[in-house]
Order: sequence, then structure tokens, then C-alpha cells
Amino acid sequence: MNTVEAGQGVLFTDPDPDKARQFFRTKNRKMIRKVMELKDAIEKFVHDGDYLAIGGFGANRTPMAACHEIVRQGRKNMGFAGHTATHDMEVLSAGEVYNRLDVAYVIGLEARGLSACSRKYVESGKVEVTEWTNYSLTARLKAAAMGVPFVPTRNVMGTDTFKESASKIVECPYTGKKVVLMPALYPDVSVIHVHECDVYGNARFKGIAVSDIDLANATKRLIITTERLVNHDEIARDPSSTRIPYFLVDAVCEVPFGAYPGTMPYEYFSDEVHLKEWLAVEKDPDEFKAFLQKNIFGCKDHEGYIAVNGGAKKMRDLRAKELLLSREV
Repeated sequence: MNTVEAGQGVLFTDPDPDKARQFFRTKNRKMIRKVMELKDAIEKFVHDGDYLAIGGFGANRTPMAACHEIVRQGRKNMGFAGHTATHDMEVLSAGEVYNRLDVAYVIGLEARGLSACSRKYVESGKVEVTEWTNYSLTARLKAAAMGVPFVPTRNVMGTDTFKESASKIVECPYTGKKVVLMPALYPDVSVIHVHECDVYGNARFKGIAVSDIDLANATKRLIITTERLVNHDEIARDPSSTRIPYFLVDAVCEVPFGAYPGTMPYEYFSDEVHLKEWLAVEKDPDEFKAFLQKNIFGCKDHEGYIAVNGGAKKMRDLRAKELLLSREV
């Protein structure tokens, strides 16, 4: 194919599917028990320098407990897929976890406002940034899940986003028309939060998947955090409800309210007061440092984080709010 134009952004990951397959061939795909504590899963599977991707969408079904643990353990120099990243981006920026960023939607927490912490870190000069769109990163994960080095799209042409990306415009060999090639994205490690999972890693979740199915197939190591563990017999009774199969999963961590302070569809609503507190407090460096000590570094785990932010009563209130809104829909 004739390359018409190439973006000037850096490609942080290798799109070669054969190199990815070399890793996948070594992955244990046996149906064995994979349950472990989240702390142990992060320690075992998330390493300095890895390329990290986070599941969920915005502040919905986002594995916030895992993000806190990554920061708590002091991971550094990671790549990060800022796909639909909101509060997860905010937390990872607070810990300065990443220094390479594939950016689509970040900085903003949707209608809640902009994160001063995320903006300050991205603009600090400590982070190398390559630009994409949400659809572009979706296409990149789709390519990796398909086992091909790229997929053709017809977006971003004629934009500065294309110029700052690492995609290429080529002539289609069939029609002669211009298409944009989105290179496959194979994360080293990813975390996806789900509603239910058995001990082997067969995972079920409700609501939209966005790119989580492709992400599960594209990533080299996958940690599943789950609201609850269910018996394998329950999974076997309705196999069509399994959205992520066991053979893609490396670790299963039971973390009730693991998406807090975000929303878990049909389980609990987001803690909007606490999310606004994050946005307000991070504008003052000293106050934010104390806030992080209280909410992340001073907490043993996610249960401890919930305890300092209202505990069981707060969770009951958020669950009641989500159930009420679900009925209204």
C-alpha cells in the first residue's frame, strides 16, 4: 500500500501480532483457581515500565481499587491507554504512575469538571503524549484482538489529532481511496472490574462493554476484580452470560465496591460528593498531599478507603440510589 501521510506521534507498543503470539503461547490457559488478594495480584502482574490499560467507561465500572493499589505500591514509568479515562486517570496522575500516554479522553471527569492534577502532570514535561480519539483506541484494541497489525478506518483525516498520532494514511489497494491505519495495541497488563466471576476467571458484567471484550483478548496479562465470587455451577448454568472466559484471565480478586467512588451499573451509584472533593482539593498541593495520604497511602486496602469515606452506610445509600435510578429507567 502506498503511504500518503504519517502521523508524527510515537508508537509506544509493538503492533506485530506474531511477536504478541510468542507471549500468548506461553500463557497458562488451564482452568485453575486464580483467586488472590488484589495487593498480591498487582505485585505479581503489574511492573514498572509496563504498558497499562484500564477497563470500564468513564467513571462507570472502573477498577478504582486496583488503581489505588497501583499507586500505593509505587509503580512508575508505565505506559497508559487514556481511552475513556476520568477518575482512574486522576488517581494514576496523582501517583505519577505513567510517563507515556496514548491520549483520547482524559483530564475531564465528564460533567463534573476538569482535573487540575491530571492536567498539571500531563503538561509537566514528564509525560510523552501521542494523540488518538476514543474510536481510534477502540480500533487499535480491535486489531490486537483480531491478531492483525492494524485495522483501516476513515476517521481523523484532516485533523491535528492525526498529525499528533502514530497512524498512517494509505491508499486502499481495492478502491484507491484514502484510509487511516490504526496500529494494534497489545497492553502488557490490564484490569477490568466485573459484577461476578468464578474462581477460574469466567467473568460476567452488566451494561455496555465499550472495548473491554477486545481489551481482554488483546492484553498479555489480565487481572479481574469482581464485586463477588460465584460458584462455577452458576456460570455453567448460563454460559452465554460469560463475557470474559477464564483462559484470558491471570488473576481473580474479589473486591466489593471495587469501582467506588464511581458507578457500578445496577449495583451502586457514584459518590458525587467525594468525586467533587477530589477535584477541589487537588488544586492546593499541600492539601492534596494530605488528602492522598488519608485516602490512598494511609489505607491498607480498598476496604480501608471506603471506611474513611462513610463506610457501610455510605455504600448502602449509594446502592439504594442506583437501584432507584435503575427502576426509573
